[in-house]
Amino acid sequence: MTHTSEITYDVAVLGGGPAGYVAAIRASQMGARVVLIEKQALGGVCMNAGCIPAKALLRTSELISSAKGAKEFGVESRVENIRWDMAGLRKDRIVKNLRIGIEQLMKGNQIDVIYGRGTVRSAHTLEVETTDGKRIVSCGKLILATGSKPMIPSFIKGADLDGVLTSTDMLEITKVPETLAVIGGGVIGVEFAAMFAAAGTKVTVLELKDRIVSTEDYEVAAELAKILKRQGIVIKTSVKVKEIRKESDGFTVVYEDKGKDQELACENVLLSIGRELETEAVGALGLEMAEGGRIVVDEYMQTSVPDVYAAGDVTGGKLLAHLAFMEGRIAAENAMGMKNTLNYRAVPACIYTSPESASVGMTEEEAERKGIHPQVGKFYMRHNGRVLTLGEREGFVKVVADEKGVILGGQILGADASEMISELTLAVTVGATAEMLADMIHPHPSVSEAVWEACGEIAGKAIHKI
Repeated sequence: MTHTSEITYDVAVLGGGPAGYVAAIRASQMGARVVLIEKQALGGVCMNAGCIPAKALLRTSELISSAKGAKEFGVESRVENIRWDMAGLRKDRIVKNLRIGIEQLMKGNQIDVIYGRGTVRSAHTLEVETTDGKRIVSCGKLILATGSKPMIPSFIKGADLDGVLTSTDMLEITKVPETLAVIGGGVIGVEFAAMFAAAGTKVTVLELKDRIVSTEDYEVAAELAKILKRQGIVIKTSVKVKEIRKESDGFTVVYEDKGKDQELACENVLLSIGRELETEAVGALGLEMAEGGRIVVDEYMQTSVPDVYAAGDVTGGKLLAHLAFMEGRIAAENAMGMKNTLNYRAVPACIYTSPESASVGMTEEEAERKGIHPQVGKFYMRHNGRVLTLGEREGFVKVVADEKGVILGGQILGADASEMISELTLAVTVGATAEMLADMIHPHPSVSEAVWEACGEIAGKAIHKI
């Protein structure tokens, strides 16, 4: 039976993803009565249909690669029949465990959770359609964390055909495809390319720009492309996809390369050209918006409407879960009367290929564009003892510093890059110099010694530089 009920809260949060649930917890910690409105499942895209399940599948693909390369480690095995059972439930178990954890956090912080489709009616009122009927929620402060979804491009004919997959869809397939066309060579595209190539799929990446992962340092992008090609992935850059056609046995992708149309037959197609921001539910507010449909916020995460804040993907910029965590926290603190800001110069980003890539702060190119004459230190992983014992040898660490040696940024391509980038993130955050890290004792043998050596080159103290 449909009914209407009205509840009043100090803070209402629309969206239960990384920005939303963190905002809810932080506001509650500061004494607010909080409600969190989520249309599907707590944890958002990252936990339910993105970062976490994708990395669970990546781990499986890594094990397949390790098994195939076991002889290198002196392990004799027969791996002719090794295969990936994609119908396995491991990733689902991981997601379920994490979701239960967030639900417990909501209860432990006395946060009311309403599951349903929320629509903002004013800065202080929301309407929520639930399975039990309509609810009206009143609030003193509102935090918008509605996130994003995969983009379906209108400029590619056939992009909306049944069976053409988004990153969300790829996580639900139950069979490893024989062939896969990946449209878009950004982070998500290359991660899925690497994942399925390791499982035996013949993968082709089609990228409009002149290099894959174009937001990354040019040397990292070039080296990663070489590594992926050695893994059997075909990479075509500076090509324009024009059409996707459904065939009896799969698809045909039509793309333009050097002025001529080419055709690529494949079993599956992954669309990975970006994400669309979810702002439909907030239209009544008349918020100031910018390019790409992002909600404009100030340094305190406040929108153009008083008492309304926004955090996470919906504000545009780098669509990263860990950045959304922090933006959600800052939005909540400022909604509760504080004046806190984030250091956007120190936001790490990771690519979970094999090997991994990670970066933070400025690249060498960015520093030069800003008129800085950067000092650059580099150390190749093939000269690191720990990396060799792990059976890895590809990649490098690159550190970028200003004229005084203050670290502006860094890029890591190699084993454990996603873990090691935190050292350089800390350096950028506190304004540390390369000499400080060169003088810091790093454990031996460890992959982190590559950071030590790269900083040592800038400081004139590199030991194992060849």
